[in-house]
Amino acid sequence: MSTPGETPNPYGPPQPPQPPQPPQQSPPQSPPQGPPQSPPPGPYGQVPPQPQTPQHHPYAYAQPTMPSIPLGGGYGPMGMPPGAPPTGPGGGKGWLWGLGGAVVASAVWAGLLFATGGFEDETKADLAGYRYRTNLCTPTDTQPFEDAGYEQKDESGSSSTSTSNPQHSSSENAALDSMTCNIDFEPSGSSSSDYSSVWLYTTASLHKKTNPGPEFEAQYRSYEDQKTSTYSYEVSPVSGLGDEAYVVKQNNSSSSNTGAYVILAVRDGWMTYQSTWSQYVSSSSSGSAKTPEEATELLKKSAESTLEKMKE
Repeated sequence: MSTPGETPNPYGPPQPPQPPQPPQQSPPQSPPQGPPQSPPPGPYGQVPPQPQTPQHHPYAYAQPTMPSIPLGGGYGPMGMPPGAPPTGPGGGKGWLWGLGGAVVASAVWAGLLFATGGFEDETKADLAGYRYRTNLCTPTDTQPFEDAGYEQKDESGSSSTSTSNPQHSSSENAALDSMTCNIDFEPSGSSSSDYSSVWLYTTASLHKKTNPGPEFEAQYRSYEDQKTSTYSYEVSPVSGLGDEAYVVKQNNSSSSNTGAYVILAVRDGWMTYQSTWSQYVSSSSSGSAKTPEEATELLKKSAESTLEKMKE
């Protein structure tokens, strides 16, 4: 039993209630010196948890504790490194979370790379077996046009002014190889009074750095927007040639002359090919021009053979 004025023992057994005492006037007390006193015991004699004085080490918060992994390798049970903290309740949860997060992040990143082709060489061109040719006229098949009644015009004029027929050009580059062939035809057996112009203009490109696929169709569909009071264009897909092919036919409403203008475009991998038939026949000529449909068939037959020869 404690006497009035005594401080109860904070760690002793609970004391019986004391009769109320009259209030006493105490002189002002100076602020307590030394460490803070323990709080009074709870109702069951237990001392509440004591607040810990934080240690203000300037680098304490930035130094996570990581397990030591021997450099010699070797893993313990369940694939864990030797010396890893226990994995039971409450043990090593932070370390496992960090390890698991790193593994999941690595797996997700690898999956994205595989899905988007990140592990592949994006600049590797699919040339589908086609090769660069310094003279595109060599593999160009002219037999379908000869069978249709056309022959190549002879070179005319003196040696200083004559124009070669056919004409070709080529350019080899690390990003793009370009080849062209231009052949001037005339109807077989035509007279000097007949005026007829027939041109077969062929180009081929090997795209080494940029895939032409996404823009190929749009390039030729744009002809549909090129309309005048006399000309309009019709664009249609063509099957059986490369990965995709289109034919562009010009419709001419003028009655002053006859002619045909047809483009056949083919994409096979990263190779693009275009063959253009351009024919004009004057109204005074005894001959007639091929219809766009007839010219399309001639271009298709020539393209099938030409594309095969470009792979040889």
